[in-house]
Amino acid sequence: MRKSELHPSLADPVMDTMNFLNEITLRYPEAISFAPGRPFDGFFDTENVFEHLHRYLRHLAEQGHSPGRVREAVFQYGPSAGRIRELIAGSLRVDEGIDVPPESVVVTVGCQEAMFLALRALVARRDDVVLATSPCYVGITGAARLLDIELVPVRERGSGLRHCDVETAVHRERARGRRPKAIYVIPDHSNPSGVTMTLDARHELLELAGRLDILILEDSPYRLAGTGRRLPTLKSLDRDRRVIHLGSYSKTLFPGARVGFAVADQVVVDEDGGTGLLADELAKIKSMITVNTPSLSQAVVAGALLACDGRLSELNRDTAAYYEDAMRFTLKCLEQRFPAKHRAEAGVRWNTPGGGFFLSLRVPFRADNAALTRSAQDFGVIWTPMSYFYPEGEGGHGIRLSTSYLTHEEIEEGISRLAEFIESAGGR
Repeated sequence: MRKSELHPSLADPVMDTMNFLNEITLRYPEAISFAPGRPFDGFFDTENVFEHLHRYLRHLAEQGHSPGRVREAVFQYGPSAGRIRELIAGSLRVDEGIDVPPESVVVTVGCQEAMFLALRALVARRDDVVLATSPCYVGITGAARLLDIELVPVRERGSGLRHCDVETAVHRERARGRRPKAIYVIPDHSNPSGVTMTLDARHELLELAGRLDILILEDSPYRLAGTGRRLPTLKSLDRDRRVIHLGSYSKTLFPGARVGFAVADQVVVDEDGGTGLLADELAKIKSMITVNTPSLSQAVVAGALLACDGRLSELNRDTAAYYEDAMRFTLKCLEQRFPAKHRAEAGVRWNTPGGGFFLSLRVPFRADNAALTRSAQDFGVIWTPMSYFYPEGEGGHGIRLSTSYLTHEEIEEGISRLAEFIESAGGR
């Protein structure tokens, strides 16, 4: 079998990025890795899994479910749209100010599936395209490639996405005879840059979406990765049902659950004039992909939501403080190794996120896979090339650092090794 006879996306370099990082990590196990965006596992407790499960089962019994129905809730297949939509909708209402009916929620296998469902439902014709901030999360790029959807990059500037750039991109695509259907954004502590969208920018993007008649795919995995004042989600500000809100419990509870969700309360009108919600259409697609999200995983997540009365922000207070502290300490180490004068001479600069998992550095050499291999092999430090995150193939002089699951000692030693590598590579 020839690879040329398989789907073209499998030859796209973006499909190899995660495998290459995993390979480097396995090949150099002693290296300090700033690469994966993993949550810190120091707060994980295996007993919590059983406590959450039992709490949910008690909740079902208290709601009047028979023992047989309670068993079914964890052992059997469930509805494609999910078993715990009411609890998720309630949590979004009390913790995020997102007031939507449970019927507008689809429980997914991680947020990655939510992206696939939204893209597949929205893109109907060959001339339909989806806009995305650039740099952007590699998962949306990969999903678009697999679905044969063109992703149109909109450059993120130093302060984040600007609505004028979005408007220009929409008009440009329409002038080419194409239909921009939506724009994908991570407004809070974005992956990979770490940038957070300002409140003004959120209002401007919503106004623009209404005026240009496009939707917004709001991805929100990192909202609780900092202790600073949370800006409102785009969905909580949405008065025109322009926002499809994509969420995940991987960073707030634990990734092993593989539970995410999509909030899609847009009204869909069929040929006969009947109406339903976009969530119903997403559930149809899901029924042919994963059938349903594992009931056992949903039960554990539900128990966690019940434990905190839906207020994940309170449940995550300690982890949020940890992430913010790790980011602050990383920035301090960078300042110590690259003071302002030396930084300019070395051709190094970085942004300063107030929390989250990621920050980005610009370096004076090509930060590609060959440079990453040398960094891991000769200097014992791993990072992620920013070029992975540019759909248009740019970002060759940038690296992403993830600070989320490292200790202070690992961060300090890792930045020291990284500085030695940058100085060596820059000199070459």
